[in-house]
Amino acid sequence: MRSLLLHAHRDANFESRLQVALDLARAYDAHLTCVQPITFDVVMPGDFYGIYPAELAPVARADAEEFRNEIEPRLAVEQVRWDWVDEFGLPEKRLLHHAALADLAIVGASSPDGPRGPSALAGLLAVHCKAPVLVVPDGAKGLAIDGPAVVAWDGSLESSQALRAALPLLARASKVSLVSVTEPHPEDEPELPALSGAEYLARHGIDCELVELPKGTRKVSEVLREAARARGASYLVMGAYGVPRVVETLFGGVTRSMLRDADVPILLAH
Repeated sequence: MRSLLLHAHRDANFESRLQVALDLARAYDAHLTCVQPITFDVVMPGDFYGIYPAELAPVARADAEEFRNEIEPRLAVEQVRWDWVDEFGLPEKRLLHHAALADLAIVGASSPDGPRGPSALAGLLAVHCKAPVLVVPDGAKGLAIDGPAVVAWDGSLESSQALRAALPLLARASKVSLVSVTEPHPEDEPELPALSGAEYLARHGIDCELVELPKGTRKVSEVLREAARARGASYLVMGAYGVPRVVETLFGGVTRSMLRDADVPILLAH
């Protein structure tokens, strides 16, 4: 893990994800790229020639430069390698573009702009990003690289992808727990047993415990969150959007619920 991507944006979550990014950069001697998308999405009735957005562009640029000038001096005294990229464009498009050559993308769990709730940006990146995505909850002070880790395992392709993507982190965890929430599954969905995940980790020199927890009447997200808390997990690893994204968007789902109530960083891969 030598190339990290950080969403740079002035919002309540930025300090948390910055501290997590710095902890990762130090631990892995990684290069940190701060990507600052500059947007000014304004639609004015009757503005057929786009005059109003054109007038806003310099204002948006000035605000972006002010934020950059606040953060760059702080980065300069940190013992990490870094660079800063600011570009006009939608956040998801600019981050997806730069994530093509990143080992990990770091974003916030809450919506950076707009109503409270799970970040649509994090959800979009989790599905479309070529790199795994680390979603940082509000209030995080950093990331204990050598702390315990919990992996949500359901035998799906998504959870397998997340397990592989998390190897650099899991290799340094003090303890790794593969947690399976037992519930009925459709018969046409092939699943890998938890033992397969444990054997894969063992081939990479990582020991883990296998944990099965009954779902009962609770939501899967509640069981996973409780399992992470009980084990003092520094972070949680899970596959993103195992069911079609539109279904999760309309009806909730494990990924959406975990993003909405995240209390530890979550590594997502699809």
